[in-house]
Amino acid sequence: MNYNFKDKISIIPDFPKEGIRFKDITTLLQDGPAFKKAIGELTKFAADKNVDVIVGPEARGFIIGCPLAVELEAGFVPVRKKGKLPRETIQASYSLEYGEDALAMHKDAIKPGQRVLIADDLLATGGTIGTTIDLIKQLGGEVVGIAFFIELTYLNAREKLEGYDVFSLIKY
Repeated sequence: MNYNFKDKISIIPDFPKEGIRFKDITTLLQDGPAFKKAIGELTKFAADKNVDVIVGPEARGFIIGCPLAVELEAGFVPVRKKGKLPRETIQASYSLEYGEDALAMHKDAIKPGQRVLIADDLLATGGTIGTTIDLIKQLGGEVVGIAFFIELTYLNAREKLEGYDVFSLIKY
């Protein structure tokens, strides 16, 4: 890979609050060839994993996961905040700095034994991905990989994902 994806990420200082340097993927998404190459790199990572289903947490996981699912000819399963999915769901809670929240997935979204790849835009603290893994396990799915556009290595989330095959296109 001879492509510098970092050049396509905008860094926004003091967003959403002072001291944060927000990594904005929308500038990469706006560049069609760069977006295609980024999805291509995630596809290469997943190519030998015999993936049945891509799972993407809302909302940016949808943006990354759907084209990846198309490339792999796999299904796509959305993970949403509780109360947002129309059919029967399962839920898993996670901690926020100011309390708790929960993510949900349709109860019939993953069949036992299906091979699942999680796709999202950013690995930060690992809370959302850990909760997504819990949902997949509740349904009997096997997480065969986790793919991100960006990883914030200084937050050490990879330690929480020990034992999983994790790929990040860009690391900060």
